[in-house]
Amino acid sequence: MLSRNGEHINTHGSRIVVLLDTTSVLGELGWKTYPINGWDAITEMDEHNRPIHTFQVCNVMEPNQNNWLRSNWISRQAAQKIYVELRFTLRDCNSIPWVSGTCKETFNLFYHETDEAHGVKFKPAQYTKIDTIAADESFTQMDLGDRILKLNTEIREVGPMTRKGFYLAFQDIGACIALVSVRVYYKKCPFTLRNLASFPDTVPRVDSSSLVEVRGACIDHAEERDTPKLFCGADGDWLVPLGRCVCSIGFEETDGSCVACRPGFYKAYAGNIKCSKCPPHSFSYGQGASICRCEKGFFRAEKDPPTMACTRPPSPPRNLMFNMNDTCLMLEWSPPSDTGGRRDLTYNVQCKRCGPEPNHCQLCEEELRFLPRPLGLTNATVTVTDFSAHANYTFEIESLNGVSDMSTFPRQVAIITVSTDQGELQNFKVPSVDPKSVELL
Repeated sequence: MLSRNGEHINTHGSRIVVLLDTTSVLGELGWKTYPINGWDAITEMDEHNRPIHTFQVCNVMEPNQNNWLRSNWISRQAAQKIYVELRFTLRDCNSIPWVSGTCKETFNLFYHETDEAHGVKFKPAQYTKIDTIAADESFTQMDLGDRILKLNTEIREVGPMTRKGFYLAFQDIGACIALVSVRVYYKKCPFTLRNLASFPDTVPRVDSSSLVEVRGACIDHAEERDTPKLFCGADGDWLVPLGRCVCSIGFEETDGSCVACRPGFYKAYAGNIKCSKCPPHSFSYGQGASICRCEKGFFRAEKDPPTMACTRPPSPPRNLMFNMNDTCLMLEWSPPSDTGGRRDLTYNVQCKRCGPEPNHCQLCEEELRFLPRPLGLTNATVTVTDFSAHANYTFEIESLNGVSDMSTFPRQVAIITVSTDQGELQNFKVPSVDPKSVELL
């Protein structure tokens, strides 16, 4: 796992896919030589008892050499361009006496594409030359005496490849060569995870200047924020990341994965944000919660965001008072001691006109005039006019907030009863917030 500039990068597998490696073949290679007495196949065992397959030719004394060595059929798999890596030794012609006219210090590399193996058939004219291979370092007779062999490594590219497979062929024209190993491979951009999106193995285009655009797929419990894209380069490198995925609701990013929120935590929105602890008076028992449930007696209004604490209805108003003269009655009170944790506090005033018997009461809002109104008051006062003389009015003052309608518990109100028998200005204060009635004599 790698992290770069805040991006999580997780690459699986190698950028190289090996199609052939003669050093890993345990049995005989079975390569063909033409003519039979040209190249010699020599197999020796290394210190780990693994076979070392070497092909040698050194007919430097004879002119007009044309010795061919052909590989078995090699499946190209998904390759569009292949790489051929050769490791070999080559004798310095100047170190061999009397061969100045016949000794060479190069050999030729060929290939032939086919959709199936040709068996023993070999037609050199069908093969396409890749390159003439020369050694950077050649060895001499003195090197042989000192048991020093100078190993050369050469890599050649071939492409575009269009058939199902191919053969390699090596042409000796009079050199003293030992072909120690042949490795054939192609490059790919390996499966990778980046920005919470997965990108599959992708083979680059043959044109090294052209990039392959690949669209990623969001990992489990993630969703697209912008279309995730990467571009596969010729050397198997992922380049130019664009877009991203983000963890879905109920999941947070941890080490490049989207992990469910723990109990007691939640995440209400998709994004690269962490899970949050449940707000006050709420809980989540399971994993992956998108919202926390309210405790008993607490509620969340329809428009309350999930980040807001659960709240409850307010307690009743306190310190209910009235002032009265011949034309109007003013009711005043103090806000409740418990607002329920909300700021959207309002008040409703209900009027009842009662007769001699306390249980014989009728609603009287339509008889009276309330200023500014009887319902939805935002200030703790209301003025009442148009009341009748010699009547008893009972006023119920209720505190409300945004979750009052969601509660099933009986609502609590502050109550005051006012008698209009006396016309002089009167002042009275209710000494308690508990529901009660007060009559002015």
